[in-house]
Amino acid sequence: MRLRSSVWPYVASIAALLVLWEIAASLAASRVLPPPMTVLRVLQRDIADGTLPYHLVVTLARVAVSFFLALLIGSAIGIVMGRSVLLDRLGDAWLIVFLNLPALVTIVLCYVWFGLTEAAAVLAVTVNKIPNVVVTVREGARALSRDLLEMAQVFQFGRYKTLRHVVLPALGPFIIAAARSGLAIVWKIVLVVELLGRSSGIGFQIGLFFQLFDVAAILAYTIAFVAVIQILELGVLQPLERRASRWRR
Repeated sequence: MRLRSSVWPYVASIAALLVLWEIAASLAASRVLPPPMTVLRVLQRDIADGTLPYHLVVTLARVAVSFFLALLIGSAIGIVMGRSVLLDRLGDAWLIVFLNLPALVTIVLCYVWFGLTEAAAVLAVTVNKIPNVVVTVREGARALSRDLLEMAQVFQFGRYKTLRHVVLPALGPFIIAAARSGLAIVWKIVLVVELLGRSSGIGFQIGLFFQLFDVAAILAYTIAFVAVIQILELGVLQPLERRASRWRR
């Protein structure tokens, strides 16, 4: 019953969007705004011949690698900065610089310095996301309960056990929050990276369709990728967030 009550608003919202889209396409009567059925036919065609699944998997692989690297490195830096006043002061200026550095600049520089390679593409996305993770996790580390740390010290947990059983569970909601916001940022940057310097992926395909002025194909590939990301958000990240916060109740 709870599942139905949580799903039907999404279904109703999507249905309303499709109706509005159909009405707008009928009024426009232009190739720049194809109706939903035209986009659906393109979607079915490219799924059937394997083109869309191939490029979708390539893009998801880049998203996954960049996402986990940024989350791992950013969480480590955030914990260190949140627990050390000196390191926080020393690293704050760097953090502000990278937070305000345009993603396009980072992508172009990585391609110029390291060539049009897969490693450069992943590095550009990772560097763009790390500062956001650091900011979120640092705030969690600053708010870490001193009582919990003192308890771990009294029971002689040691650094590893304290990190595993005290620090990480307490920072779980902050890390998941960084992951949820990060996923939305990472996949958008990955598409730009693919558009500028890769020969595969959803971003590359959208760039190709732009040159052909194929709006239906652009919308079809966009919808397919957004649908997969939405499934990950609803089916993976939101349940993880609830689980990470369960111990607080």
